[in-house]
Amino acid sequence: MPGPLDGRVALVAGATRGAGRGIAVELGAAGATVYVTGRSTRERRSEYDRPETIEGTADLVTAAGGVGIAVPTDHLVPAEVEALVARIADEQGRLDLLVNDVWGGEKDFAWDTPLWETDLDQGLRLLRRAVETHAITSHHALPLLLRTPGGLVVEMTDGTAEYNRDTYRVSFFYDLAKASVLRMAFSLGHELGPRGATALALTPGWLRSEMMLDTFDVGEENWRDALERVPHFAISETPFYVGRAVAALAADPDVARWNGRSLSSGQLAKEYGFTDRDGSRPDAWRYLVEVQDAGRPADVTGYR
Repeated sequence: MPGPLDGRVALVAGATRGAGRGIAVELGAAGATVYVTGRSTRERRSEYDRPETIEGTADLVTAAGGVGIAVPTDHLVPAEVEALVARIADEQGRLDLLVNDVWGGEKDFAWDTPLWETDLDQGLRLLRRAVETHAITSHHALPLLLRTPGGLVVEMTDGTAEYNRDTYRVSFFYDLAKASVLRMAFSLGHELGPRGATALALTPGWLRSEMMLDTFDVGEENWRDALERVPHFAISETPFYVGRAVAALAADPDVARWNGRSLSSGQLAKEYGFTDRDGSRPDAWRYLVEVQDAGRPADVTGYR
């Protein structure tokens, strides 16, 4: 049976692991052809030196019911991105969905370290990877996306515009990077809206990514074992939850109502009726404000 995104073509930039992988897989489950990019391949790992690869993501997309196509790409290199988009144009003749999920900054920030004590090279590298990559990718991909009416751009970030407006996020460069991506979605909304396309910002909640699970020395099958050390981790969600959010947005004929907006996976789960893989609907950002940041004991009752 054809899925709701059958015949659609998506590019998930930064799909090696985490939210990018979850998004790519759920787009595949909805029937899309998904180009997945990143720097970690089976032949060559990035400096993260982790086992996840873009080929692995592409295989998961195909297994889910779509068509996964892995293209090694460094999104800081304009010529590589230009070649990627040219390939999509040649092979598909269209691009319906662009997901800007490149991040690559985990090793370039320290919690609660002020600007003047931060390694400047690391901070500037974080901005290049988290912000410049998105601008380069959109610059080259948007002309192709605009060929077909109804295109969608999803800028992936951490935190809603409301939450980040009032909350210091981790460090100067981290805070600046996430605010910049939120503003990118707003600006692109103004530029794309009159041209028949939509741009928005989307954040997952507390993501049970591969790296996060490793940090807590647990796997997806026993992630709750981490709650003894980090009780608020109970609100966490799989990468497939935000993936289902993107798939729902891409299938929505009225997606333009979200143009320029900042959205979260938990918010969209209520709107579209999808759940995480365990059948729950975590609402992490409401939980953070009302429980964790308020200093209350961990209790996800009413929040998932």
